[in-house]
Parts: sequence; C-alpha cells; structure tokens
Amino acid sequence: MREYMRDTARAVAFLSRIPVASSFFEGYDGRLARVSRAFPLAGLLIVVPAALAFAVLLDLRADPLMAALLALTVQTITTGALHEDGLSDTADGLGGGKDRERALVIMKDSRIGTYGAAALILSFGLRGAALAALARHLQPLDAGIAILATAALSRGAMVWHWYALPPAKPDGIAASAGRPDGDAMQLALIAALGLAILLVGPALGVPALVACLLATGAATFLATTYIRQKLSGHTGDTIGATQQICEIASLCTLAMCV
Repeated sequence: MREYMRDTARAVAFLSRIPVASSFFEGYDGRLARVSRAFPLAGLLIVVPAALAFAVLLDLRADPLMAALLALTVQTITTGALHEDGLSDTADGLGGGKDRERALVIMKDSRIGTYGAAALILSFGLRGAALAALARHLQPLDAGIAILATAALSRGAMVWHWYALPPAKPDGIAASAGRPDGDAMQLALIAALGLAILLVGPALGVPALVACLLATGAATFLATTYIRQKLSGHTGDTIGATQQICEIASLCTLAMCV
C-alpha cells in the first residue's frame, strides 16, 4: 500500500501541475510503467478542486453552464491542459496526415491546426453541456461527484490504450517512459471500476453506472482500434486523446441518464 501511494503521488506530479514533495521521487528512475497503475486514483485527486468549485458554485445558485465552464477552467489549469494538448495534436495528425509517417510528423509540430482547434472546441463544448445538464437534475454534491468519477474512469482508459498498443515511435516520449505490463493495467482498471462504483452508484443510480461503464469501454475500444489502424501504435498524444474521448463519452452518458 505504501508503494502504491508513492506511485499515486508520482502520477499526480506527471498528470498535473500540482506540486509534489521531492521525497516521493527518491530512487525513482522516471519510468511510468508501474506508476500507471495509480492513474485512476491520481486522476480523481487532481480534479478535486474542479469538483469542489462546481459543487460550491451550484450551491450558490450559479447558472449551470457558467458553473460547468468555470469547473472545466479549474480542471484545465490544474492539469496544465496536458490531455487537451494530446487531443488537439492527435486530431491534427489523423485529420491532416495522408499516411502514418505524415501524421506522426504533424503530431510532433507544436502548432495547432484546424482539426485540433475543432477538437478542442467540441471537447469543451460537449463536456460543459453535459455538466450543465447534470447540474440541472442533481444536487450540487452529486454533480461534483460526476467529475470525480469520470476523471478516474478516463485515466483507467488511458492505461488500457497504452498497454494495448506498441509505441508508434521507438524514440518517442511514450516509449521512453515504459509501457504498462499486464499487472499495472489490471490494477488500473480495477481501481477505475471500483471508484466508479463507489461514486456513481450511490449518487446517480445503478442504470447510470452501467451505461457509463459501457460507454467508456466502447469509446476506449473504438479510439484504440482507430489509432491502431492509422498509426500502428500509441504516442503520448494518443494516450491524452483517449482520456479526453472517454471523459466526453462518460459525462455525456451520465447527462443522458439523469
């Protein structure tokens, strides 16, 4: 358990801008293969400020859409837009690249293109609309819980995508960070599932929980299959894009179930 908590702290440092004490990195080689098992719990901890902001704003009778967008703002600041960057780069590469090699070159370019911009607009728009819909039908605390649950689920999806595909580039950042083994992947999925059950079940009900799990699983599988066909492997950008796709899918599904 102690090592798992150390890995959780390391995962928080990797997935966000939250400062983490240097003592957690003593003897750490910088590889993420084992640390990835703690991604779901780290994802939940990272979005606690956004979930609290959302719940407090709703309790103060703020407009649901405004509260949703402010919560997403807090979340984006906390994560440093890490996953949004992956989504935009992946969209530009897959949308503008005529073949695998060209797509990978585009994804490495720091400039944002039309496909990337459109992906970001749709991501924030869909997540904001879903959170606003949840806010109109749920108590403030339950609406905030939806942010926590989808954060854990989407980070579990990241690990499965990472595990399921080989590195698309042998010299890429994702390749140098290591690839999760079967044990790390299974622990990540168990943690994501357990957290979703504990959070979504009591707050939104079993039907919403089942629908959310099915939607997240389908989104992960479809995104991974498509990226396998286009790139023959994962990159750091596709891992981030998977998180965004699954967060959108889970939030929209919950919004339709309330």
